[in-house]
Amino acid sequence: PRTAGMVLPALLAALRVYAPYVTFPVALVVGIIGYNLESIVSDRHTPHKKQSVGEERSERLLREMDGRDDVTRVERLGDKKWVPNTVLERNVSPSLKTLDTR
Repeated sequence: PRTAGMVLPALLAALRVYAPYVTFPVALVVGIIGYNLESIVSDRHTPHKKQSVGEERSERLLREMDGRDDVTRVERLGDKKWVPNTVLERNVSPSLKTLDTR
């Protein structure tokens, strides 16, 4: 009966020492199984895009320009409406909104 109480601390000490040697093969097996399951379940065929991202952007900009009445009338650069709001300007607390920061 006395040896049973000494086995658990010795077993835990051995596991602590040999943990890297046990963990790596287990992680390797789990990774291989997961990789193979994913290849079975998922579709690996990605369809080819007809246009590059740059070409899509160019066509979108041309469509936007066609929709305008007069292309020579543009916004003033001083207004900076083309600049997106930063994260700091999005969630301003109500107490800070009363301050004139602009």
